[in-house]
Amino acid sequence: MKIKLLTIGKTDDKNLQTLIEAYQNRLKHYINFELEIISDIKNVKNLSEQEQKEKEGELILKKLLPTDTLILLDEKGKEYRSIDFSTYLQKKMNSGIKQLVFVIGGPYGFSDEVYKKSVGKISLSKMTFSHQMIRLFIVEQIYRAFTILKNEPYHHE
Repeated sequence: MKIKLLTIGKTDDKNLQTLIEAYQNRLKHYINFELEIISDIKNVKNLSEQEQKEKEGELILKKLLPTDTLILLDEKGKEYRSIDFSTYLQKKMNSGIKQLVFVIGGPYGFSDEVYKKSVGKISLSKMTFSHQMIRLFIVEQIYRAFTILKNEPYHHE
């Protein structure tokens, strides 16, 4: 299985980018992982929230293969403890899917078309975080999940 993280817009904060890259490098030891950035939409000031979600949704859907399993990082998604998230990933790997795609949407969420294509939603917290920080959090949690599955000493409980 391969895991891909799709995000809208680049990470401006160099400190966050350095941390994200560190966890990406660590993940290479466990799974084929890719972070793909979808460029920000131009002239968003001239678009309504709905129009922006639809344009971002079109860009997201273009990046998907027909066999991809799409999971949205969404404030209304299911929350997991780290151990439960590792079990979730193990079940996805056991199911034989080729590519698991997590998506961090734009500032207004996802279009209806993206929601329809997804098979699940995950929330990392009831709190609100910047989209740039969420990138770090999900990459770290994927790494943590693999260390749990391998019984490595990274996670303590």
